[in-house]
Amino acid sequence: MNLSTLKPPEGSRKKRKRVGRGDGSGHGGTSCKGAKGQNARSGGGVRPGFEGGQMPLSRRLPKRGFRNRFRKDIVSVNLEKLSQFTEGAVIDPEVLLENGIIRRKGDGIKILGKGDVSQPLTVRVNSISRSAREKIEASGGSVEVI
Repeated sequence: MNLSTLKPPEGSRKKRKRVGRGDGSGHGGTSCKGAKGQNARSGGGVRPGFEGGQMPLSRRLPKRGFRNRFRKDIVSVNLEKLSQFTEGAVIDPEVLLENGIIRRKGDGIKILGKGDVSQPLTVRVNSISRSAREKIEASGGSVEVI
């Protein structure tokens, strides 16, 4: 085998179509665009989604619901996640973030009542459910809404 005898497999290489290079090329004259019309002009063609003046599909389909621009991103934490803290610990958003219980603070943190807490804790969060508040206070802890 010799490097000078190597060639690509049959059909793997295709010549580029060169339009507008004279009638002898087979692609001269109108350059494969046909005669006149919107698509024959320079810059011709229609925008994506255009259906020739017919009401486009994107406008025919019904739209449902809406996105509330004033929505609050509240991060929820269950009581069972707070059981890892020692007795008398003060739990606030920074502590939750440091310990990896939450990934972001969002627009506020809410403690939910799933699970139990056995040690007294001081919890400082933006909001808390009634059942979570009762469980924390029953264990001797306190709740502060910031």
